[in-house]
Formats: sequence, structure tokens, C-alpha cells
Amino acid sequence: MTLFKLGYVAMSMELQNASPSQTMTFKQFSAIPDKEAAIRRLERIAYSNLENCLRLLKHNVANDIHFFRFSSKIIPLVNHPEVEAWNYIKPLKPILKEIGEWVKKYSMRVDFHPDHFVILNSSQSDILKNSLKTLVMHEKLLKGMGIDPEHRCVLHVGGAYEDKELAMEQFITNWGFIPPSLQKMIILENDDTTFTVNDALYLCEKLQVPCVFDLHHHMVNNDNTDWEDCWERICGSWSHSTLPLKMHISSPRSEADPRAHADYIDPEVFYDFAKKVDKSIPEVHCMIEAKKKDEALFQLVGELKKKSDIQFIDESTFTF
Repeated sequence: MTLFKLGYVAMSMELQNASPSQTMTFKQFSAIPDKEAAIRRLERIAYSNLENCLRLLKHNVANDIHFFRFSSKIIPLVNHPEVEAWNYIKPLKPILKEIGEWVKKYSMRVDFHPDHFVILNSSQSDILKNSLKTLVMHEKLLKGMGIDPEHRCVLHVGGAYEDKELAMEQFITNWGFIPPSLQKMIILENDDTTFTVNDALYLCEKLQVPCVFDLHHHMVNNDNTDWEDCWERICGSWSHSTLPLKMHISSPRSEADPRAHADYIDPEVFYDFAKKVDKSIPEVHCMIEAKKKDEALFQLVGELKKKSDIQFIDESTFTF
């Protein structure tokens, strides 16, 4: 019997005025003549974002949701050279500690998915350097929460640079320049245009990194490989992790735009997948990447509850 847990990404469609991604442009920052005052403004925005993260966690607890992805846009302008000396963690310690206490009290799984500009297989040193700075920010946030950063950051492999095999080898080369603490944070996902699940697994097995399987991405980028043929290897990539296997689920917006995410999840496609992997592994955590966020989770649960062979343990956890 496999335990399936559903989660969602970053924001709620139900909570009002709870954005964890409020920001400030550099133009706005520069318009404040007193730079210390400008920094304080950044800190207030970041604090507000984290307060909204806490509101989202409380909303999740109220709805039996145990799996959540934090926004990676919590700290505005964090990598801008003009604020390089800013110790952004210090003023955020109280709220980070409170968030961590909630996560631990309710045994929630939380993680991050840094934006597409975090590229670890670039041959350009400045791109790699900025990518590592972004990963350091995620590590600091997790440590500020008192959460072990291991396997908490999902990344894509990166760019193909007109030679996919060479780009994968560049990833392996660059891996040697990544500090061990950041290496431990990383888990790799197959993408929808270039790096298939077989490509991701090649790197994951070579570098001992867990593989996050994205079912939607595989539907549109698979090199004619059946995901079922890869499932045992995907599970095996998590064998050395203290966290259960994580995957992403979403549905195509339309036939004309199959790579874009729909508002909701196609329940039949997900049901078919879950039925096939049932009993293959003790636990699977399924991150819903749908435009309607928690609303998509609630709708999917409603559809799955109509299935006679599914038993819900709570409002986001089920077995067959």
C-alpha cells in the first residue's frame, strides 16, 4: 500500500492579501535617497512575505495539507549588487523561527523551486556564481527556520547550449565547484523541452541526487520512453534520502499549448498514474503545479473521493 500526499505551490486562491512574493523594483529602491531607509523598506517587505507564508501554513493545517512549496521571491532584490552587504536574515529571525516551529509541530514537508535563472550547467562563471548566491539564500532561509536543507531545492538541469550531452557533462564538471552543503540541498527534475527523465536520472545516479519526476513534462518530452520503464530507477534515486519520493503533477492547458499548465488537474490522468505506482513504494508526495493552486488541490480531492477504491485518510492524503 502506497500513501499519497498532495501539496500545492506558494500561494492560496482562498486567502486574501496573502502574497508571499511582494517585491520592490530597483528603480523604487534607488528613488529613496536614504539607503538605510531603503534597506529597511526591503526588510519590511520580506517580513511581510514571511508573515504571509505563516498564514499559508496555518491555512494548510486547517485543511489537512502537509506538503507546501515556499515562494522563492520572499526576499526582494536579494542578489542585486547594490545590496550585496545586506544581512537580510538578521531582521527576519523571529518570523523564520515561528515558521519553523509550525512546520515541525505539524510535521509538514516544505521546500523551494528556485527560478529558471538558477543554472548549474553554464560554462559562464558569472551565471554559476549568481546561481550559487541564490541557492545560498534558500539555504539561509531554511536554516533560519531550523529546517534541515537536505533535498529541499528542486532544480532543472539547465540549458542545452546546442549540445545536450556536452551540457550534461558541464553540469557534472560544475558540480565540483558547488559547496557540499548546497549539493545536499539539490534535487533534479526532468523538464518539458530538453532534459528527459532519462537525462535527469543519468545525472542523479552519477551524483547521488534524488530525481523529481514531473509527469506533465514527461508527457511532452520523453524521447518515446515510457515512464513506467523508469519508475524503479526514480524510486531508487530516493533510497538514500530521509524524505519520501517527490513528484510534480500538472495538466496541459490545451492541445494547442500542451506545455503550459492548466488551472486544474485532470483527475483521470492522475488516478491512472497513482493506480499504476501503488504498492511500488511506501510513500509518494505529489506537488500540484496548477494555476489555481490550493483550489486545484481541493477540486482534485473532490474528484478522487468519487472513486470507490480510494480511501482518504484526511483531506489531502489517500491510499488504495
